Amino acid sequence: MASIQELRNERIKKLQLLKDKGIDPYPAISNRSNLISELLESFDKFKEKNVVVVGRITALRRHGGSTFFDVLDGTGKIQGFLKQDEIGEDSYKLFEETIDRGDFIEITGEPYITKSEEKSILVREWKILTKSLRPIPEDWFGLKDEEERLRKRYLDILLNKEIREMVEKKSVFWNSVREFLLKKGFIEVETPALEITAGGADAKPFITHHNALDMDVYLRISMGELWQKRLMVSGIEKTFEIGRQFRNEGMDAEHLQDYTQMEFYWAFADYEKGMELVEELYKYVAEKTFGTLRFNIKGQEIDLEKKWERYDYRDVVRKFTGVDVLETTAKEVEKKLQELKIDYNKKGFNLNRAIDNLWKYCRRKLVGPGFVVGVPKEVSPLAKSDLKEPRITQRFQPIIAGSELGNGFSELNDPIDQAERFKKQSDLREAGDEEAQMYDKDFVEALEYGMPPTCGFGMSERFFAFLMNKPIRETQIFPLMKPEENQPR
Repeated sequence: MASIQELRNERIKKLQLLKDKGIDPYPAISNRSNLISELLESFDKFKEKNVVVVGRITALRRHGGSTFFDVLDGTGKIQGFLKQDEIGEDSYKLFEETIDRGDFIEITGEPYITKSEEKSILVREWKILTKSLRPIPEDWFGLKDEEERLRKRYLDILLNKEIREMVEKKSVFWNSVREFLLKKGFIEVETPALEITAGGADAKPFITHHNALDMDVYLRISMGELWQKRLMVSGIEKTFEIGRQFRNEGMDAEHLQDYTQMEFYWAFADYEKGMELVEELYKYVAEKTFGTLRFNIKGQEIDLEKKWERYDYRDVVRKFTGVDVLETTAKEVEKKLQELKIDYNKKGFNLNRAIDNLWKYCRRKLVGPGFVVGVPKEVSPLAKSDLKEPRITQRFQPIIAGSELGNGFSELNDPIDQAERFKKQSDLREAGDEEAQMYDKDFVEALEYGMPPTCGFGMSERFFAFLMNKPIRETQIFPLMKPEENQPR
């Protein structure tokens, strides 16, 4: 079997042959008259008429003075039939000498149905649109390795119908989120991706240098949370943003560093109204994207249509570990983490991180769908305290198949309380907690002008990955990959 390099060299010779004939192997324009899907759906309408279709050749079958080939565009596939006595000896010979599987071509011809009842095009003329220099794998044998498949994602999409459908579903997913919120009266906004203070989440940011201003800045770790709250101050009552955000943390089946997030902010609403809206949103998006509300996720049957549960954070942790998160210490929780053999980061370890690690162990036991409520104040620096129990907050998180698929709360709008919580977070950062939030003086100042009662909520593409029942990395179109060792720099 010839090597890839040998096959590439052969195609380069064919490329040169086209050029020697005065033919541009990479023209800028085509004369397409119809999509292949249009032709296939209304085939009789086009009989005895010339049509022009374009696409990639995915199969070639040569038989003496005739050649059958399949042409694939973004909408469908059709067979082309090339006969030497129809297009002339020179044109047919040039096709035979220069065209390979994988090339893009334009064909002009008459639709007809073969003896085997296959819809086809009898080719009158053909034109090269793109000469490919590497062969498309005949089968998926060459890309079984996951790293290789993700690295050459364009081939994965080309050859794997399931992956192509996933790409299309993801577009429907985010557009349905947008459609739902616009129908509810929210307006879409854009907030800075580069920030002087990375705010709105407990996460370690990426740092980069701004040359023009000669200062370090952070890539955002939330979808403009503190900016959208400023818009609440400004009098705009319903906002949302969909975009990319970045967290310089670990990778696993549910976490990436570069991903799409949506956040909305709703003035004069609290977390109870937020839960009602989010449940409606999740059902809407699932139905629009997948046509169902029933899913198998991580081996668990999930029905989004059933009554959503309420899980009390304190009760759940106490049930599965015996620890009362409101009456404990970092030392006591650390002992329990060690007892349960839970791995945790010892750098900057404190009560906040201790409780969070314990909770992550417990949440895996919840099936859902439902909402976690009663989250402790220590791990919720941006949420309003509960009226009856000030040690917990008006925070909610959708739980499906043992994981949090969103985060929302009645937003803290007391500037004095917010400043105190920022100060505590700042102290934790100085003690080594890289995920603790930064003190944002400008945001506190904005709150002093008055922000109305507000519900905020955010969800990432993890929700889409769960509905697909795939690791989040596999549901990204082009996940970040380490360069190959032998790749030229």
